[in-house]
Amino acid sequence: MLLSEQGKERFQKSLMNQKAEKPSLSGQRLKTRKRDEKEKYDPNTFRDELILGLNKTDSDLEQVSKFLDAAGGKLDYRRYAEVLFDVLFAGGILAPGGSIVQDPDQTKVCRTDVCLFTCGENREKLKAFHEVFFKLIRRYKYLERNFEEEIKKILLFLIGFKEDETRKLAIIIGMFLSTGLCSPKVLVNLFGDHLVKEGISLDFATLMFRSWLEEREIATVCTALKKSQLDNRLLELFPLNKRSQEAFLTHFQKAGLESIADFQRTQQMEEWKKEIQKRLKEMMKDDEPVSEMVTYIIERMQKYSLQDEEAAILVWKSIMAIVEWNKKEELVADQALKHLKVYMPLLQAATKSAKSELELIIKIQEYCYERMNFMKVFQKIILLMYKMDVLSEYTIMKWYKGAHSSKGKSVFLEQMKKFVEWLENAEEESDDDEK
Repeated sequence: MLLSEQGKERFQKSLMNQKAEKPSLSGQRLKTRKRDEKEKYDPNTFRDELILGLNKTDSDLEQVSKFLDAAGGKLDYRRYAEVLFDVLFAGGILAPGGSIVQDPDQTKVCRTDVCLFTCGENREKLKAFHEVFFKLIRRYKYLERNFEEEIKKILLFLIGFKEDETRKLAIIIGMFLSTGLCSPKVLVNLFGDHLVKEGISLDFATLMFRSWLEEREIATVCTALKKSQLDNRLLELFPLNKRSQEAFLTHFQKAGLESIADFQRTQQMEEWKKEIQKRLKEMMKDDEPVSEMVTYIIERMQKYSLQDEEAAILVWKSIMAIVEWNKKEELVADQALKHLKVYMPLLQAATKSAKSELELIIKIQEYCYERMNFMKVFQKIILLMYKMDVLSEYTIMKWYKGAHSSKGKSVFLEQMKKFVEWLENAEEESDDDEK
């Protein structure tokens, strides 16, 4: 049947108005891959399984280590590392402040006695518990960072722990530091105001250092503290009203930790030296009278009990550091001698002993050796200092006959040969005159 023109038009409009049917999926539904599923975080279940296993060891620490080693294949240590260490340190999950989290269900066991805080306080038992941590972290290396974060957190809670728990913690952390199981950086929270003010930080640090030093030499302890940038912060362990160099030295000497007192004394002296050198440079750059510099260095030597040899080297460094030296050998000699001549009274004030004079000559020798443009200036500097009564002939002779540095010694001994011969001849003539 043929459609009219009007019918055709109506038919085309009806086709255009029809909605296209949307495609639909049919067949089997797609499942979410297991790795894309988000597992619920459930620390309590992890804690319960861990406590159950620990309680079966009858507090035998060898069995504890074996259990922890095997349990790592079943329990998710990576995800629940904080809970793992909370339990091993305190016996349960730690709430902010240091208390143990309790479940509403009172029938549940939320704490175990197989932990550091219930361990015996004698050193041998604490060493055995140290081995539990040591074996665990060596077996599961990925726990190292979590372990350090745990110690930082626990140190924040010290005020909430019992005295015996704090003592055990101090002793075992000293052991951790001695074996390298953690870095001294974990101690950063020990400087918190709330702990320092109550005297907790100082008591804790005293026990910790004693424990650390029972296993390692003071040199190792000092190196570790410097590497962690804590070497200059030890005084901050004292409450503000007791924070002084004298209080620090007295406390650690009474505690039988003379080596820590000596370390602090050395650190403080280095700070004082930096302060003196900085001030001397400022005075020199501002062209202040040398007489005022002399007064300043004498006052500081007395105030800080600064030895002559330390002061002499400090003054030398300050004098030589404020000038930009000429690169040419033939010009630097005149520049150096002219510059040094101005500050001879300052060097005279610092070199009051034969030891300080010798240390100064050796320092000058090393300075000239390390700078090629100064290699030929050494003899001229020594001669100037001899004439200006900074160095004595006795000290120069002692240096020449063997008390010198090995750095460039053949060059400098050759430079000094004629002058030393002249000194020897002058001495012989003096002896003859006396006869």
